[in-house]
Amino acid sequence: MLHQMISEFLATGLMCVFGTGVFCNNVLKGSKYRGSGDIFVVTTWGFGITVALFVFGNVSLNPAMVLAQCILGNTPWTQFIPLSLSEVIGGMCGSLLVYVMYKDQFKASEDEVSPTAIRNIFSTAPEIRNLPRNFFAEFVATFIFISSILAISEIKTAGVVPIAVGILTWAVGMGLGGTTGFAMNIARDWGPRLAHAVIPFKNKANSDWKYALVAPGLGSICGGIVAALFMHSYFNI
Repeated sequence: MLHQMISEFLATGLMCVFGTGVFCNNVLKGSKYRGSGDIFVVTTWGFGITVALFVFGNVSLNPAMVLAQCILGNTPWTQFIPLSLSEVIGGMCGSLLVYVMYKDQFKASEDEVSPTAIRNIFSTAPEIRNLPRNFFAEFVATFIFISSILAISEIKTAGVVPIAVGILTWAVGMGLGGTTGFAMNIARDWGPRLAHAVIPFKNKANSDWKYALVAPGLGSICGGIVAALFMHSYFNI
């Protein structure tokens, strides 16, 4: 289990290096790719997940996926909390690494980029805040995401799964990401959000843990549970 925990830590950290990094590129003053837009951001998230899966292989990158695998009997329940914590801490450390890399850009952006925009580099946020609907959006996105990955994982051809999951991420982001930013993953949201909480930003915005608990948290967990039950009952996975 220790090896799997380290793999989840490193893989999720690498994913968040790409993910947090692309937001820095898009938002911060002094970045060469500032203002590249949402397609640039969503595509990089998809590619980043593909790379992490190619490098580290059989990893979940997501507590919702760990939970689904526990429900399906592929992962022991005793590993749920250790693996999930490894993923969250990995996401935090990957985002802290990105902060160090972009520290000059953060400094240059202090008087131009709003504290809320800085927070949103590290965490998802709804375009329109409506917690019940935000929860529902994350639930649906996670259900589709986890269900699709479970189906894709049945393909045994080498190299297909990482590429297909990257395409899936791109499609879900483009189709469903406009409401909440499609976290679908506590580690992807809480890890970077923890990084934001500990970094001493000037005029730092509130890290908004109430939203984090409801949408990226409860929404993704419920989506993962229903996805596992549906895929087992309907497709016998």
